[in-house]
Amino acid sequence: MPSVSPVPPSLRDSVVVALRTAGCVFAEDEAELILATARTPAEAAAMVERRVAGLPLELVVGWAEFRGLRITVDPGVFVPRRRTEFLVEQALARAPGAGVVVDLCCGSGAVGAALAAGLGRVELHAADIDPAAVRCARGNVAAAGGHVHQGDLFEALPGELRGRVGILAANVPYVPSDEIGLLPPEARAYEPLTALDGGADGLDVLRRVAADAPRWLAPGGCVLVETSRHQAPTALDTFERNGLTAHLAVSDELYAHVVVGVAP
Repeated sequence: MPSVSPVPPSLRDSVVVALRTAGCVFAEDEAELILATARTPAEAAAMVERRVAGLPLELVVGWAEFRGLRITVDPGVFVPRRRTEFLVEQALARAPGAGVVVDLCCGSGAVGAALAAGLGRVELHAADIDPAAVRCARGNVAAAGGHVHQGDLFEALPGELRGRVGILAANVPYVPSDEIGLLPPEARAYEPLTALDGGADGLDVLRRVAADAPRWLAPGGCVLVETSRHQAPTALDTFERNGLTAHLAVSDELYAHVVVGVAP
């Protein structure tokens, strides 16, 4: 096995300085990741240049870590957030024996891939309206034998899944339209608007998921949706008005709020 040449300290130091100067808060960590990913010093320099120009780190290196998995992230695809790992944890805790899993609004397919990894043998389906996300997700769920469908929410799914879904994870967009401009530039400039904009109050897509989820869930199956702290009461009420037993799970560490709805 060929040996890997160590990175010269001078190169590491120069990368850290460049990233820190550009305002990267975790410059040392980012430098390590870039240098571990780049195959040559020239490639490392090009990656640093893209990062300094504002490209999200995950797009610079081409992947994001999500619950211990290396998830490929293509340009124009929503980057999985660490706080969304909490949604996966809640799903695994509440339905450890789920046989059918759906990752709706799947983006890169990170949630579906992580659920399949945690459950073992499972029938996995993912769906997104964005063709770029569908292409990206197909690669990320391939190892789990997952199927990825393109279309608008439940319209994308095979009809035979109705009444069979044990876990329905829907990482819907929930940023209010008039707050999109307040998002970090990395999100506004490089991620699709359809993955961010949740309408006037941020809950437009959540309402559509809540309305249709009961028809797709197996008895006792659960639907999980990430939301914000101030949106959570309305989201809970929306789930309950659609016949789901709903409650809120919160992680203060990750600043994550997940509404869980269980079918009768």
